[in-house]
Amino acid sequence: MLISFKSKSSPAVLMYQEHAQRILDILHKNPTRGVITPAEAGAALALLEQEVAETKLHPENDVEHDVHTPETREDGETVEHALAQRVHFSQRAFPLMEMLRSAKAEGESIVWGI
Repeated sequence: MLISFKSKSSPAVLMYQEHAQRILDILHKNPTRGVITPAEAGAALALLEQEVAETKLHPENDVEHDVHTPETREDGETVEHALAQRVHFSQRAFPLMEMLRSAKAEGESIVWGI
């Protein structure tokens, strides 16, 4: 299922629910429907920045929903290529973090599921 994050301050951000779930868990938000108010945006951004920093310190914990592992690589795919194709938490969170920055600066909410 896709989640579409919307705000008047920036373009929509689309994520698969399985990828957005970790972000929403960190923010203590429901994946079905929710809102991040401008007042919450700063704290939400700080929480995500902290998680990004933590995953960079401990990359072994940054493999969630990873289809590109040495064990599950495609026929003919090298281990190096499989590892290079991984999408890290910081990359998945970046668009929403940019949306949070914009929403905070412009005093707009971020909504999804409505």
